[in-house]
Formats: sequence, structure tokens, C-alpha cells
Amino acid sequence: MTTKSAAAAARATVYGYPRQGPNRELKKAIEGYWKGRVTTDALRNTAAALRRKNWSQLADAGITEVPTGDFSYYDHVLDTTVMVGAIPGRHRDAVAADALDGYFAMARGTQDTAPLEMTKWFDTNYHYLVPELGPDTVFSTDSAKQVAELREALALGLTARPVLVGPVTYLLLAKPAPGVAAEFEPLTLLDRLLPVYAEVLADLRAAGAEWVQIDEPALVQDRRPAELAAAARAYRDLGAARDRPKLLVASYFDRLGDALPVLAKAPVEGLALDFTGPAAANLDGLAAVGGLPGKRLVAGVVDGRNVWVNDLKGSLATLGTLLGLAGHVDVSASCSLLHVPLDAAAETDVDPQVLGWLAFARQKADEVVALARGLSLGTDAISGELAANRSARSARAASPLTRDPAVRARVRAVTEADLRRSQSYAQRAAAQRAHLALPLLPTTTIGSFPQTAELRAARADLRSGRIDTVAYEERIKTEIQEVVSFQEKTGLDVLVHGEPERNDMVQYFAEQLAGYLATRHGWVQSYGTRYVRPPILAGDISRPAPMTVRWTAYAQSLTAKPVKGMLTGPVTMLAWSFVRDDQPLADTARQVALALRDEVHDLEAAGTSVIQVDEPALRETLPLRAADHPEYLAWATEAFRLSTGGVRPDTQIHTHMCYAEFGDVVQAIDDLDADVISLEAARSHMQVARELAAHGYPREAGPGVWDIHSPRVPSAQEAAALLRTGLDAIPAERLWVNPDCGLKTRGWPETRASLENLVAAARTVRDEVSLTGFSS
Repeated sequence: MTTKSAAAAARATVYGYPRQGPNRELKKAIEGYWKGRVTTDALRNTAAALRRKNWSQLADAGITEVPTGDFSYYDHVLDTTVMVGAIPGRHRDAVAADALDGYFAMARGTQDTAPLEMTKWFDTNYHYLVPELGPDTVFSTDSAKQVAELREALALGLTARPVLVGPVTYLLLAKPAPGVAAEFEPLTLLDRLLPVYAEVLADLRAAGAEWVQIDEPALVQDRRPAELAAAARAYRDLGAARDRPKLLVASYFDRLGDALPVLAKAPVEGLALDFTGPAAANLDGLAAVGGLPGKRLVAGVVDGRNVWVNDLKGSLATLGTLLGLAGHVDVSASCSLLHVPLDAAAETDVDPQVLGWLAFARQKADEVVALARGLSLGTDAISGELAANRSARSARAASPLTRDPAVRARVRAVTEADLRRSQSYAQRAAAQRAHLALPLLPTTTIGSFPQTAELRAARADLRSGRIDTVAYEERIKTEIQEVVSFQEKTGLDVLVHGEPERNDMVQYFAEQLAGYLATRHGWVQSYGTRYVRPPILAGDISRPAPMTVRWTAYAQSLTAKPVKGMLTGPVTMLAWSFVRDDQPLADTARQVALALRDEVHDLEAAGTSVIQVDEPALRETLPLRAADHPEYLAWATEAFRLSTGGVRPDTQIHTHMCYAEFGDVVQAIDDLDADVISLEAARSHMQVARELAAHGYPREAGPGVWDIHSPRVPSAQEAAALLRTGLDAIPAERLWVNPDCGLKTRGWPETRASLENLVAAARTVRDEVSLTGFSS
């Protein structure tokens, strides 16, 4: 393959590692701190112990250069905001009084102070806190976290490489601060920001850093010439900085395209590139620019976002080609391993054959190490690993678990008629108004109600055998009764059953669908202390039995008001799972859509008049390059319509989306042909309502008036003010009133108060609109 001398120095590294600990120790410590049960020192000690464990685990596996600075109490972009001193004015006093409490206030808000806006990190399900910047922003250097964590790793005798969010990406992810003109471009602050980065780099060099990794994933998106010129200027200036370490500029999630020659020419010592999935095009791009002679290339050849074992033979071939394109080649995962669970070996309930197909963070580190050894010493040095890898991949390809002929035949039989409602929206809307008889500005929630400690304990008791199914179901019935009763007393118009039986909006369905694999310990961070266990799409998907009908029908039996059936849509079922890599996503989406179509029909047959099919992941799954958008949006919207297309005209189909940049997918939202859409809007000050209006969106919409990811309770006046802003864009006859998202993570006290205020706000604004002479 390669000569030993050509690859003798190949190193194994990763860009980041799961933060939470094997038993989510970080989550428990932080939430204990918020509740006053864990001291500041105890929280910091837990965090330091987790960092040491992560580094030691990586070093023991053979990772020769560990990352530092990737660990975070909440979010690495928020950490960057602190590092560059871009604290919003409303939070400065809190940060000055107590840095840790002020940090969490920026993330979560307080009763008196709104948090930073939160949105998705590129096309992942990780959420970051959006920086707020303006023409008056003054940056200042605070490298304490980055320096301290580097020193911790060095004190363990490890070779460590600090990781920073790059200045260009940071500014491109930022938004104008409240009160700043919407047309303000944060990237204009680059020259003001670069000296701060230069100071951070100098501090890290003084602390012992030989290399610093600067992440610029925003450059894998379509970028204007001015943005590419800014990137060139940024690395020209940072490359010329004095007393700096060697710079490794990293990108991931997709191909660099026009940004690749910019970075290749920059006066930095190395690049870290993704070579998996669509980013495999970086190989041709690198050859086209003449490679990286004399520079370090860290090759991301192990998929850091999915859980299937790597094709070691194929990755070695890629690495062999790259040896001729760079001065030095090292091996890594494609991106931070933050996006996968920690350890597949913990999944003792999984069929051992299937377990052999899986690689979580620990296993991916092992793959990186094996590839580095193979690159350095030749394939004979890893013959055992190669043989085991071939066996696992062959077993998966041949397994009957992956293919169901009946499912594939049903997908082939889908017709255009299956993708359409039987009547136009205008006809359906008239039928639904007559059938549902809802008031102007109808109120509802998004689906889930608080998942209390008692509910979680009941599920744990059922799993352990401490209670039987009968006792568990009685507990669920009692919870549904309480939720329905509260909603009726509060005055909500369209009710939900509260989802007390559901552990997660994807996992719950995955556990009931053939073809999915659920994990017990496969936790992945979504935001802050919110962790999810994405199920694994291992085979063809079908629905053996109804999944939600029983509890929805029970809730409906308790009230004369309509109760929404609550489902998770096909795109989100894919996006928040680890998907198959052996067939196109569109094929898997159609399989999931048909399973959901059966559930929609059964809900309707049971008397459910309002059915919500949530698609919060529609935007986050949008490919990062515009050239790839049409194909994705075509199959994504088709899958939604396949799920919902067969219902009667008077059955109202809702969907829900949250925490994304909706302006990019407004036409796709229209193409879903849902009767009502609810969207996150509170933190973004009703931006989505304006985007819908600009598009001419013709259906009903509920931009959220309560930010449920903050513990603060919005007043009735605050909610009413947001509603009035919504009315500036959406006519009253098409405007709904609802929170931003489900209430699973909230406690009952703030839920009661916030929903009472939401209903009061709707009544106030409803009266105001009625006085203007509106007639429905």
C-alpha cells in the first residue's frame, strides 16, 4: 500500500468527544446545581473528572493527540461568546456578579431576562446559542477556560490540541442584537475580532500548545465572494500573528468547494478535512488545488455522525491517495464525536450480531487508531482488524434483518394519488371550520406536558418488574385525566393527552416499528442538559400494530373538545435516528411514511379530528449546499404528504417545527400542504411570521408566544405583545396561539402559569380583533 517511511509519523486524533459521561453525570450535576443541591465546587469537580476520564480513555485507545476546549457546561458556541467578551448587555451584570450563573442565564434566561436565541448546529440535531452582535459590539479576550483545560491535559502527560470555533464561523452564525437593524452583517466585525483570536492563540502557545485547531464549518456552505475574501483575510492575519502555535483549520459536514483553495493558500500549517459522505468530494478538490505540499492534513475518514462500522479497507485506500497530496497525513473522525453515543459495548441488550455492526465514540476512536497504524505500518499490521471489519460488514449486508420484501413491494406500489389530499386547502378549511367550530385565535399546545419524576419512576418500575403493566397503565390514565382536566379549566381550545407514556418523540415510535433498534445507553446531547437516545434504523420499516390510538382515544373520551393525535413525521424519524447507510434516505423515508399513514388512518377512524405530524427536523436535515436542496426537499415533502394524504377533508392536519432558520424552507413548508403549522417564534421575535407573510403562505399558522426552553414565565402582556406582532403578518382568521415547542422539559408550576397567561393573552387580543369588526 504505502512505504513505512512515507507514513511512519501518522497520528491518530479526534476533534471532540461526548461530554456527558457514561451515566450522564454532567447532566445530573448541572441540573443539581440549578436546583441548589450541587455546589459550584462540586460541579466543577465533576466536570474536571469527566474531562480526565475522556482524555485517558482516548489515550488508552491509542489516540496520540487529544482535543481540549471541546468540553462545555452547555454549548461550545456560548463558550466562544464568553471567550471573545461578546456578552449581551442585558446579561453583563449577571456575568460580572457570578460568571457561572451568568453563563447559564445567557443559555436559559431568568424570569426578568431573556436568553440568547437557540438554533440547530448546521444539519445536526445539536443546538447552539446564537451570538448577538451589533456595530457597537466591543470584543475582549477571556481565554481562561481554554488555557485551563489545556493545562489539565498537559499535566496528565498528554499531547493536547486546543479546539476553537473559528472567527469566520462565529460571525456567520451570529445575528444582529435586539434593536440592531436586521440588515447588519456581523461579518463586518471581523477586523475587530481577529486581534482577540490572536491574543487567545498567544495565551495557548504560552500555556504549552504546539497546535491549535480552529473550526470553520461555515465554509462548507455556499459562500459569497466577500465571505470567502473575509476567510482569506482572517487566516492571512492570524497566520502572521506573533507568538502563535501552529494552526490547523478544520471543516466538516460537507465539501469545502470554493473555500478549499482559499484555505489551501492560507499561511497556516495544516488543514483538517472531512472525507465522508458528500465531503468525499474534498479528495478531488484537494487534487485540483495541487494538494497541501509541506503541510499537515488531518483526514476525517471515519464517519463521526453515524454509528455503523467503518469500511476500513476503503478508508485506507483514501488515506493512501492522500499521502501524495500533503506533506503529512494524520487520521481522524470526520467531525467531533459529540454527535454519537459513547460506547456500543454498554448495549448488552442488543443482539451480538447486530452489535458487531455498530461503532459509537469509543469504537470510532479504535477505528481511527487502527487506520493510523495501517497507514504507518502497512495492512499486515492491522490484518486482524481488517478481517473482523470485513466479517461484520458482510454479515450486515447478508442479514435478513435488513430487508422485508413486503415493505419494498408496498413502496413500489405508491401512486401520485396517494400523495395528495382529496380537496383543495380552501375546501378543507371550510369543512374543518364547520366541523371543529373553533374560536378566533384558537389556543393549543404542541403535544407533550411535563415529564415528572413520578412518570419517569413509573417507567423505570415497569422495566424492572417492580410494577406490572396494569399498574403502570393506571398511572398513565391518571396523568392523562389530570392533563385534560387542567387544559379544560385553563380554557385551551384544542387539547392534547400530554404524552405521559412516551420517553421521547422518536424513540417511542421506533420501539414499536419493525426495522428500528433502540438503545439503553446511547445518549447524545441535543442542547444543554437535554440528551436523547436516537434509535438506529437497521432494516426495512413497518408498523405491526397501532401505536397511539389507545391513549388518544382515551383522552378524547374525557372531553367534548377536540384532542389532537400526536405523531412524529417521517423526516424527523430519520433525522433524529442513526440512519441506514446502505440505501438512499428517500427510500427509508417512504417506508416510515407508509407506517405513519396507517397510524393516521387508524386515529381518524377512532374519531380523532385533529392530527399533528411533527417535522421539526425538516430544516435541520436540509443539505448544506444549495445544489443539493431540490432533491432532498422533493422526497422530504413527498414523505410528509404520503403520511397524511389519505384523510377526510374535515380532518385537520397540523405540523410543527422549531429552532431552525425557517426562511430557507418556506416553500417546502407550503409544499407539505398541512392545514396548520406551529413554529418556534418567541426568541426570534416572530421572525418566522414575517417570513411566512413574505412568501404568501396561505394556510393557518401558530408562531409560538412562549419560549419553553427557558424556565421564565412570560406574562400575559408579553404573550399578547407577541401575538399582536404576529397579527401584523398573519390574518386573525389564520393565526393560532401556542407555545414554541412541547412542554416535556418544563415543570408543572411554570407550565400552569405560562399556559394561563397564554390563554389570557389570546382572549385579550381576540377581544381587540373583534372590536375592529372582524367576522370569520
